[in-house]
Amino acid sequence: MIEIGKLSAKFGVNAERGRGGDFPVFLQNIRGKKVLIITDEHTMSISTPIESALIGQGERVLFCHLREEEPVADEKTVDVVLRAAEDCDYLLAVGSGTLNDIAKRAGFLLGKPSGVYATAPSMDGYTSGVTPLIENGFKITRSAQVASDVLMDPDVLTSAPRIMVGAGMGDILAKYCCLTDWRISALLTGEAYGAEAADLMTEAVCAATDGIPSLTAGEREGTERLMDALLVSGYAMVIAGNSRPASGAEHHMSHFLEMDFLRRGERIPLHGIKVGLGTMVSLELYHTLERRPSFAGCEGVYEEARRLPTATWVGGILSSLGCPTRFSELGIPPETFRRMLREAYKIRDRFTILTLYNTYGLMTDGVIDELEDKFY
Repeated sequence: MIEIGKLSAKFGVNAERGRGGDFPVFLQNIRGKKVLIITDEHTMSISTPIESALIGQGERVLFCHLREEEPVADEKTVDVVLRAAEDCDYLLAVGSGTLNDIAKRAGFLLGKPSGVYATAPSMDGYTSGVTPLIENGFKITRSAQVASDVLMDPDVLTSAPRIMVGAGMGDILAKYCCLTDWRISALLTGEAYGAEAADLMTEAVCAATDGIPSLTAGEREGTERLMDALLVSGYAMVIAGNSRPASGAEHHMSHFLEMDFLRRGERIPLHGIKVGLGTMVSLELYHTLERRPSFAGCEGVYEEARRLPTATWVGGILSSLGCPTRFSELGIPPETFRRMLREAYKIRDRFTILTLYNTYGLMTDGVIDELEDKFY
């Protein structure tokens, strides 16, 4: 079992569990600083315990309340937080993916530390040194700072909406695919493979999947295992120096879909939900690869594919946590699904199973028909 506190300390992160705003290490470190608390419509009420703790010990507290029910991590919202943070020493996001990303980016631009009071185990960006932003309608990865503090109240995390827990598990199950994508790239293109980062990520994934029965029962142990794995994902990226340990074809599919939702002016579903669906597609592509025409180096890739879980297994887990298992459930047009299979690999200059299928001539209309029938 990974000791998340000790591991986090190696990366300069205070990953602290507490209840009702009782986070003694954080409160000691923040003493004498002016703190900006960033919330949205969903997290405003959850922020009360940490606000009370800060005010109770005499800290100066400012507030930046983003009034949208679902803020978007884009240039406009980052600018709002930048203006609010000019007269503060520390930025504390109360939320999960979007608010954490915004705070990390704003803190990076201002040269001020930031942290997060986590409200859901829903994504793996809590401790990463980058942040995905929407700029001019495109998903762009920008530099950010690693959070100084990740504050975790078990009561808050276990009471998070089930769909957000499912999104977090979707992000963790994706690691099976992205780590395999990394290994096949090493086999076929000679890309350097970071064993230390990959082994750490694998250990965390195993711990999280072992906790699935507890997680689906809404128990603390399963939630903590999932949250720890999500934090480890950020550390693995820091070790690797890029997002390889945490992001592969399944994430490229998710990013492709996000940009399509933006173009259509529609609400973007949770990142981990889309990633979970992409993971099922990646697994299917791996497991059916031996039915396709052979290619140079294919035996090594087949061997990697045989080690992977099935799309059916992943779909069962996601379904048990209230997540969709078909792309049509998200309102994605069928033509967008088909374009995703042919074009999403272009999102990043990174070799994945999607790259293999598309550049080796394997992504035929017949393959797309099979995938559409199974997952659309």
